[in-house]
Amino acid sequence: MDRAAAPGHVVTSRLTRRQRRRVWQGIQYAVFVAVLVLVGVLADWGRLQNQFAQTDLAVRLFPQIITTALRNTVVYTFSGFAFGLVLGLVVAMMRLSSVAPYRWAAGVYIELFRGLPALLIFIFVGVAVPLAFPGAEIPGGIYGKVALGLGLVAAAYMAETIRAGIQAVPKGQMEAARSLGFSHGRAMASVIIPQAFRIVIPPLTNELVLLFKDSSLVLFLGVTLEQRELTKFGRDLASETANSTPILVAGLCYLLVTVPLSFVVRRLESRADKAT
Repeated sequence: MDRAAAPGHVVTSRLTRRQRRRVWQGIQYAVFVAVLVLVGVLADWGRLQNQFAQTDLAVRLFPQIITTALRNTVVYTFSGFAFGLVLGLVVAMMRLSSVAPYRWAAGVYIELFRGLPALLIFIFVGVAVPLAFPGAEIPGGIYGKVALGLGLVAAAYMAETIRAGIQAVPKGQMEAARSLGFSHGRAMASVIIPQAFRIVIPPLTNELVLLFKDSSLVLFLGVTLEQRELTKFGRDLASETANSTPILVAGLCYLLVTVPLSFVVRRLESRADKAT
């Protein structure tokens, strides 16, 4: 008698790996759709629209939200990025130096400013610096303070990124440059660092995206109406109108910049992967 047909014997069929993967994907899709349906049913869309989507109020924000708030946000971001890039390069070179005190100082700086919240750095720039140096003014006023605050934080991350990029350049490049009569410093400046920057462009662009969002901390430095960035602008108008539509519009302005930048980062990363 065939064993498979014997009474009480259960015939089971095991799913293949591909079938199990399809079943698991189907479960995930089903859960995702269920969550969307649940949110759509339970959310009070009328109250949300009344609080966040007042078209007439959104229209009143223009063009000032672009000409003042978004412009200031971009200026704050790029000034902080420029300062952080220069300082980060210096710290990276100190990190790679053969002089031990330079390496120790760079290591302390990197660990300190990567470990502290950016908010504390801004409070330090706005409060501690004037107390430590009475009568001294940071060049550029509020723009100089923002560049200093954002740059100090960004430099700690950029330094490690640049250091990794320099170490990723083949050692033969330095040896070839030295064999041509280049000094060590000239070889670093003319050969190694340009190649390193081509390697680290994607993570540096990603750091630019992060700085664009961190520029919202400018409000803790105390800014005038003409110096407001997107978050401060949105919060002030939301308080004046007792409606959150300005905050939503400010968020959309952030996305107007961060989404294209994120796309650029992905394209640069994909090109770097293809090149390797």
